Amino acid sequence: MKNGGILGYDLNEKTCQISYYDTAKDEPQTLEMAPGVSQIPLVLGYFKDHWVYGREAKRLQIAGAENTVGDLLGKAMRREKARIAGKVYDGVWLLAKFIRMTLETFEEIEEITFSVPEVNVDTSKLLKSIGQHLGIDKNHICVQDYKESFCQYMFDQPKELWQYESALFFCDGQRIRAYMLHKLNPANVKVKEMFVTVEEVASAHMKELEAIYPVLNAEKAKDADESFKSFIQNVFDKKVISSVYLTGEGFENNWYPASLKVLCNGRRAFVGDNLYSRGACYHSMRKGLEYEEGPIYLDETRMTEQISLRMRVAGKEGWYPVVAWGTHWYEADGQWEVILEDTSDIEIHVETLAGDELHVETVSLEGLPDRRDYSLRLRIELLFLDERTCRMTFRDVGFGEFFPPSGFLAEKTIQLGGIHGQFNSMS
Repeated sequence: MKNGGILGYDLNEKTCQISYYDTAKDEPQTLEMAPGVSQIPLVLGYFKDHWVYGREAKRLQIAGAENTVGDLLGKAMRREKARIAGKVYDGVWLLAKFIRMTLETFEEIEEITFSVPEVNVDTSKLLKSIGQHLGIDKNHICVQDYKESFCQYMFDQPKELWQYESALFFCDGQRIRAYMLHKLNPANVKVKEMFVTVEEVASAHMKELEAIYPVLNAEKAKDADESFKSFIQNVFDKKVISSVYLTGEGFENNWYPASLKVLCNGRRAFVGDNLYSRGACYHSMRKGLEYEEGPIYLDETRMTEQISLRMRVAGKEGWYPVVAWGTHWYEADGQWEVILEDTSDIEIHVETLAGDELHVETVSLEGLPDRRDYSLRLRIELLFLDERTCRMTFRDVGFGEFFPPSGFLAEKTIQLGGIHGQFNSMS
């Protein structure tokens, strides 16, 4: 496996950052554009008959040069166009061009996880389509939000750091947001997996921060420090915190010594700017390498239901999930082929984390030809129509040259409880 084939790609409105799996160190490393500089400005430019990106394009933009364009993610999401060097380019094309240029240093990309501030159906489709355009297999492209990247990062830290709750503070220089990683207790006591989530628990717009940037003013910094300390104390009230992480450009200057004492009181605190890209890379590593899966991440956009079929996999028969806990419904579509032992009705099991009740759906196989055991092969297709509605089709595809397809087709529509409301009942 080539070094750098497994990536985490942090992408936001202003910058991007890339972390890659280092085979020698067996852990993520963050790509540096210059010594100590890993943030890449999200800017494209056209200069002297060739495209430039990042720091070079940013310098041109600051100098007032024409033929530069920023806000690439926003333009792509809004499907806007931009004129550069006398030509009009689609926003999606510009973002794809930028991403391609940033990834040129990697010979082959086997897994990539994009980490963005917030994820939805449109963002996921956009980045996955760009990844496929770059030649990456669609099954090896993931999109997750910053909260999940924080989770993925924490899963690879010593367990004592997230034994209780873990806190994340993000500061962009104006606003501070506080997030908390904690474990969930599903109502379904039969479920053995561990579930975790990250919730935004507080945020504050701090005028004091505006006053100390871009040049650190010592007197103004004291006011900001006191405000941040009070903010921390409110967030930590009646909570047991194992570790604390500070990220974002607002923490670059050491303006918070008094707050740091509160943060480090009985717990470990870390400051850095590559948490999201490393968390995304850890997720890619779990997919691309035979790494032990961590706890299952849930939030209000994830399914709290699991759909299972009885199948024989690698010679072992059992109930296997075709839709697992924590899946986005818009990413759950799939296709499988199974060989039946007999023509008994097929059972579909739907389990929910919100209660112990097992919902069973039955698919009649009446009309299938009578063949000997293990010569009936069905193709099962699963398609989500929306977050609550799943349609499964069962089609006879024959058995090689021995048995041609019979034309048998059965459908089953399953109404799920939906993702909303269940999640909160578990926390």
